[in-house]
Amino acid sequence: MLLLSVPASFYSCQPSHASSPTASSSPPNIILIMVDDMGWSDLGCYGGEVHTPNIDRLAREGMRFTQFYNNAKCTTTRASLITGLYPRRDQPDKFLLRENMVTLPEVLNTAGYKSVLSGKWHLGRDSIRHPVDRGFDEYYGLLDGCC
Repeated sequence: MLLLSVPASFYSCQPSHASSPTASSSPPNIILIMVDDMGWSDLGCYGGEVHTPNIDRLAREGMRFTQFYNNAKCTTTRASLITGLYPRRDQPDKFLLRENMVTLPEVLNTAGYKSVLSGKWHLGRDSIRHPVDRGFDEYYGLLDGCC
C-alpha cells in the first residue's frame, strides 16, 4: 500500500498476519487519516465539491466520523488522537506526549499489527517522542510542524 501525503498525517496499520484466507478470522485493516487545515466539506463523502473517489470509498466501506473537535494548534489534537487522552492535559510550553503515555500504535503492536506513519509528526523529535520509538514500525515524513 502506498500512501502519499503533503501536510497530512496518515496512520496505516495492517495486521502482520493479513494474508489469512478467511476475512472473518482476521482483524480489520486500520487507516487513520488526520489532515491539517481541511474543512468539513472538503471531501466528497461529506458533501464537498472536490472529487475524492478513493476517500469516499473508504468512508462508504469503513467507519466514518461526523463529530470533530480540534485545537488551534495541531500538536494538541495529534497528541489526543494518538493517545486517546483528553487534549488539554498540560501547560502550553510542555510536551503533550510524555514517556508514560501509551500510544495507539503501541497498543496495536500488542495485537499483532504493523503500523506506518507518513506525514507530519509534530510531537517531538527526541528519543522518547520519535514515532519509531512510540510504536510505529516505519516513519516517513517531517518531525517538526512546518515544511
